[in-house]
Amino acid sequence: MPDWLCPCAIGFVFSVFIIASFLVYSGLFSKVVVLTGSPPIKKVIIVYKFIQGPYKNCGHVFKKSQSIGPTLPCIGVFYDDPKKVPGPDCRCAVGSIVSEGENKTPEDLLQKYITSGFSVFSFPEVTHVVTASFPYRTCLSIVLGVTRVYPQLTQYIKERRLCAHPFIEVYRAGHIQYIAPLARQGDFYVPEVRPLSTHKDSLSESDVSGAESNSECSLGSGVALSDSRESSLNRSSVHSNPPRASYERQSRTRRPRSKELSWDQHGRQEEREERLCEGESIQKNQEVSTQELWGVVGEEE
Repeated sequence: MPDWLCPCAIGFVFSVFIIASFLVYSGLFSKVVVLTGSPPIKKVIIVYKFIQGPYKNCGHVFKKSQSIGPTLPCIGVFYDDPKKVPGPDCRCAVGSIVSEGENKTPEDLLQKYITSGFSVFSFPEVTHVVTASFPYRTCLSIVLGVTRVYPQLTQYIKERRLCAHPFIEVYRAGHIQYIAPLARQGDFYVPEVRPLSTHKDSLSESDVSGAESNSECSLGSGVALSDSRESSLNRSSVHSNPPRASYERQSRTRRPRSKELSWDQHGRQEEREERLCEGESIQKNQEVSTQELWGVVGEEE
């Protein structure tokens, strides 16, 4: 064996040991427990920047927020599922928690955030959330948390047919807290997102008492499935299919009506050509002709 091989082998083994130790310390084998219950945070006031694009690009905003308030917990609110929504369309709000519960927000610190381009918003305290936690010891903990926690969160929500959104991450005290509200979800959508999700949120803003629920939603999108939509489609399909007797009467009278309408339309067309200067009368004749035409088309269908 060459003399140089032993030092290289020892160095390789040592490097592998360091990397493995770093992964374990970052939370590679940490147990993930998903629960339903009270939220780990109370009513909070946050400062944030809205970002649309791949979630991996929001790291610089976390760093900027932490540089202004290094002792404050960081927060990220993610509104879209990156597995279902293209990266450029994903939306999130990233920043820091400046006040929680009854604590007052330091005005000077708040002004620093506003000067740096951050916006201010508040989240309510809700009664029930889906939550989990993961160690926050290194930057690698964030990546490991995404790969290990989110699959269990989504599986937990899917199995219990819960409507939980958006996904919130809070970084503090050596832990990353993952939170998905089960009530008042619309209050967790910042103004930049609300114009696109006001109707979606109204479908799902209902309290959920416990883990068992019959509500469904598209995870990360805030879209709740509603029985009213299905029932309205059923009603429309019933009305669009007339009874057989009615259909036979329509088929017997279909051709005469079409001829009558054709002559009537021809006469009206000549009348319109003769009275081009009378705009109001022309508009009325067009409306009447259009209504009659659609009536015949509806009967033919």
